[in-house]
Formats: sequence, C-alpha cells, structure tokens
Amino acid sequence: MPTDEQAPEGKAGREPLSPTAKKRLEKVFEVGSKKADTAAVSADFDYATELLRQCVSGDPSNALWVKRYLENLQKKYGNNKKGAPLAQFKERGSRGALKKALAQGNFDEAIRQGLKALTVNPWDVSTLVPMATAAAKAGDHDCELCYLKAALIGSPKDHACNRLMAMAMAERGLIDEAIVWWHRVEEISPHDDEAKRSIASLTVQKQRSSGKFEEDDAISKLKKKKAQAQEELSVEERLRRKVAAEPESTAPLLELAQCYMNSDRFVEADKLLTKAHRLAPEDPDIREKWEDVQLRVLRQRILKASDPETKKKLEALHLAKELEVYQGRVARYPNELTFKYELGRRYLKAGQYAEAIRELQTAQNDPRRKGVCLLVLGQCFEQIKQYPLAKAHYESALVELPERDADNRKRTLYLAGRLTLHIRDLDAAEKHLTTLAALDFTYKDVSKLLDKLAKLRDNGTTGSQPEPSDPKAN
Repeated sequence: MPTDEQAPEGKAGREPLSPTAKKRLEKVFEVGSKKADTAAVSADFDYATELLRQCVSGDPSNALWVKRYLENLQKKYGNNKKGAPLAQFKERGSRGALKKALAQGNFDEAIRQGLKALTVNPWDVSTLVPMATAAAKAGDHDCELCYLKAALIGSPKDHACNRLMAMAMAERGLIDEAIVWWHRVEEISPHDDEAKRSIASLTVQKQRSSGKFEEDDAISKLKKKKAQAQEELSVEERLRRKVAAEPESTAPLLELAQCYMNSDRFVEADKLLTKAHRLAPEDPDIREKWEDVQLRVLRQRILKASDPETKKKLEALHLAKELEVYQGRVARYPNELTFKYELGRRYLKAGQYAEAIRELQTAQNDPRRKGVCLLVLGQCFEQIKQYPLAKAHYESALVELPERDADNRKRTLYLAGRLTLHIRDLDAAEKHLTTLAALDFTYKDVSKLLDKLAKLRDNGTTGSQPEPSDPKAN
C-alpha cells in the first residue's frame, strides 16, 4: 500500500486520496449506509444524505458511493420520480454553480454542486446530465452511467439523456447495447440523422467483428458519398426547423428556448417563451419559465451596465419584476411556503417591512426554512426599530440554523452582535461577536465592533453606536 507521499496520481488532475482520508470516508460511508437502510422519516434520510454526500464529494470516482447516494434520495421520495414538491424552484443556486464549474473544467466541483441540487429531486435530468458529462470528462465512466441511469428512470424519453447513454455504450465497446439506445433516440426523435448514421455504423462494426461482413466497394463508396453530401445539422438548427414546421405547438418552442438558455442566450429564449405564453396563456409551467428568463435577461443587463445610474435603475426594475413574479406565485400556490419566503425577502429589500413580516411569519412554518425566516424577520424588525423583537428573532434563528449552514449562522451572529451593541446589551453583544470571531475573525468589521465593545466596557456607555444594518447590504 502506498504511503501518503507515494499515493498514485488521481484522475483528471485531482489530488489522490491518502490512505488516511480514504479510511475516514469508508467509515463515514458505512455509517451513512446503515442510516439509509434503517431510515423511516425525512430527518433520517437527510442525515444519511449528508454523510453519503461527504463520501461522494471526497471521492467522486467511487461509483458504489454514487449509487448509494442516489438510492437513499430515491427512497426518501418514495420513488415518485419527481422529488420534492416544486423541486424545479429549489436549489437553483447549486444548479447554476454546477453549470459554471463544468464550463470552467472544474469537474469535481461540478459534481459537488450537483449533489446539492439532487437533494430536492434525484431524477432531475437538468442536473444529472451535466453531472454525467463532468464524470465522463474526469474519467469516472462508471459514475457517468450511474447519473445517466438515474436520469432515465425519471425521464425515459429524454432525447439528450438517451443519446448520451448510446454514446457511452459505444465508447465502452458494447455495440449491441449502443444500438439499442440509438434506436431509442430514433424513436424519440425520428428525424435525428445522427441516430440513423450511428446505428448503421455500429451494425457494420458488429458484422465486421463477427467475420460475417463482406464489404462491397461500389456500395461502400456510394454510401460514403451520400453521407458526405448529407447536411450535418446542429441541435439548434434541427430545433429551429421543428419550430418552423409546427408554428402552433409550444413543445418545439420550449425545446429551442432551453437550448438557448443552456448557452446563456436569454434574450433569444425570452422571445420564444413570449410566443409560447401567447399560445398557452393558462399553462403555469410556461409562464414560470418565461418569468425566470425575463429575470435572467435583467440580471445580464445589470452585469453589463457600466454607468452607475443605469445600473441602479436596472436593479430597481429587477426588484420590481421579482416582486411581481413572486406575488403571482404566492397567489397561484398559496400553500407553497417557499414562495412566501422568497416574496418576504423581496419585500424586505424593497423596504416594505409590514408586507415582508406578514409573508415570513407564515413561511417560518416550513421546518426546512425556519432558521432563515427568523433571520430575515429579525432584519425586518430591526428596520422598524423594534429592537427587542429583532434580537429575539436573531437568537431564535441561531437555535434553528443547522451547523452546516455556516454562511447564515455567521450572518446572524454578526447582525445580532451589531444590534445588541447598538442597544447597549453588552453581554449579548460580547457573546455573539466573540462566537463569530472564533469562527471567522475576518468577517466584515467584526474586529472593529469588538474594539468598540471593549471601549464601552472600559468607559461605561460612552462611544459611538453602530448603525442598524441595511438589508440591501446583507
């Protein structure tokens, strides 16, 4: 067995696991697997998920760990093949980070972000396909198959996923299996010329390898000539032709819009989804895709804006659009607390504190978001100078926020420390600020706040007071 210094080189440039690290992950996997086997309630599955995610994040090449991670999540959702309610609106940040990491060639980070996104839907094609791509590029081909198989369980007729599976089988030399998958691609998309060519090529390859194929030169040359003359269509061009051929159908418009979104061409996607919404104004899925793209268009314009005044106007327009979107979603899905939380956050940012408090007090009934709801409620009460209520909510948030949510815990400690310093509750301020300093001494201006606290201790109640926090800055 190699020592830590002699560990073999990892795939795709990744650092190889040391024997010590591998042994630790194997122990975590053992505990996580046992927890997954005995899980009966959501909290048990979540605990197993966290342990198994540590394993896959630590060694993304271990197909056994990947398979176990997916099986645990599938079991959690009762194999319903759609995950949590409204899963498409959750973990968007992780899906975006996955796409960014994949584009940058950071394949292990892409897998780590994908694992987070899968916690709300382990059959999500839009997450699993990029994860399979990342695994393939990293050389983790068994893991690639795990992700593709999971995607196909949830979406057996997904064109891109079936195509990737066909290519994966061909790359492994499994000709019969590859032909089967290419036939599935052909069934899903009868006009897919690549499927026809691949089936023909693999059939020839199979016949040659069996010794039963005798090539006829004249026929072979004719086929080659036809193949060269045949127009090679890109996915985008095929979809554009499909849109033109079916002008009253929304399905081709949605496919082409997704193609544009995959390459960050949101303005073009917006035009297609505007047309799809006109064709099917009562379809909530189309409406929500259209709204999401409109927000992405505005975000792109903000990022490109160089003039501060223009940027400020665009940010105001973006916030107004977000308010409109989430007000509509709360109206359509009154029992979906995620939308109430998102709307409450936007109300806070817009300075509509009473409205924000109303939505967030309802949203906190979702146990998954109770901690962050209490945090944002604390900010609302601080803005309207209800400092005792603000303090109580910050301190309740610290009880509810899990240890793994380090960012929100640090943010809450900072806001609670700053507020209690402002209202001269020095014991509470010391408790929160020293806890934060122990976690991250470089966090914002915590060191300056500690200095002010020390001066107040030394000089009674003299000294300048820190101003309450600005919700737009937090």
